[in-house]
Amino acid sequence: MAERDTVRITGTYALSALGRGADALLSGVLTGTPAFGPVRRFDTGGRRVTVAATLPEVGTLADELADAVDSAGRAAGLGPADRVDTALFLATHGGPASLPVPEGRHEPTGPALADHLAARCGLGGRTRVYTTACVSASSAVADAATLIRRGDLDRVVVAAGYLVEPDQYALFDAGRALAADGAVRPFSAGRKGLLLGDGVAAVVLESAASAARRGAETLATVDGWGRAGDAYHPCQPHPGGLGLARAVEGALRRAALPPGEVGYVNANATGTPFSDASEAAALTRVFGDRCGRLPVSSTKAVHGHALEASGLLELVVTALALRHGKLPVTAGWLGPDPQCPLDVIRDAPRPAGTTHALTLNAAFGGANTALLVSTP
Repeated sequence: MAERDTVRITGTYALSALGRGADALLSGVLTGTPAFGPVRRFDTGGRRVTVAATLPEVGTLADELADAVDSAGRAAGLGPADRVDTALFLATHGGPASLPVPEGRHEPTGPALADHLAARCGLGGRTRVYTTACVSASSAVADAATLIRRGDLDRVVVAAGYLVEPDQYALFDAGRALAADGAVRPFSAGRKGLLLGDGVAAVVLESAASAARRGAETLATVDGWGRAGDAYHPCQPHPGGLGLARAVEGALRRAALPPGEVGYVNANATGTPFSDASEAAALTRVFGDRCGRLPVSSTKAVHGHALEASGLLELVVTALALRHGKLPVTAGWLGPDPQCPLDVIRDAPRPAGTTHALTLNAAFGGANTALLVSTP
């Protein structure tokens, strides 16, 4: 079946170490002050690294996700009748205290959490769960957009959540992926690695017809999306960025937009040496000589890496940045790296001289996604 409809973003919500609400997220990434500090949520004794970007007081993952879904729904003007036919696509790996667990039973699976959230928030449509690591949320958005544009669904709430917890923290620390100097430095010389951060987000995606029937305001549109795999290495991306380049090219083709129309990239850049260089190679492959003049930033340097939720948190950042006409800052810059010949936004936000932007994500195993966002 041919894809036919425009995919609108009509409601957003985000929680991060920068605060609660999409406005707090946007304000924080525009200020560019990193939110990293000592982890108080659990014991980091014996760890190489003891910092992350965490919000001091949070509820269970289920509570925070429910609040995100409700808040995004209210922002989109969804009443009870609207929610009955609304689907929920959830990106999360679950984690400790995501749901109450009866004594003697294991932590509920992702589908159980999705069903719990749908019932709690009055969403009566289908549910899906995405557990594809750091492209979970962006994959959920791509699937939702495909089904909406094709006419299979009118409306989907995409929600995603990760709250910094001891298990994943220990894995990243043991793998020496965390930045021992306590700072994330995307694309910069001297970058040492990533740092984890809280992220819970939700967006309401719907067809133009559905939004028009409700008189809902369009915050942004999702015009294109692409996905590709490297099939190169269990952990490392292809050094030439081949998979990510294919994902970007797929998003541009789907949107019928030439590369020259893209005016900003919210990069995946985690601050790890190999991954950032690979992403820079991918952007050079797609944008050629223009790559050095294309504004790029990675807001992970401010709010940290939210794993499964990163794609949605950064989609909200990208859409709101375009809407407010300001492009966010990359923190932690020490100096240029010849392997990353990019126009990295540093020191202060830039005016957004564009209505089209890309937000990119990548995951261990070579999974890559690109979402193309535009503002009215």
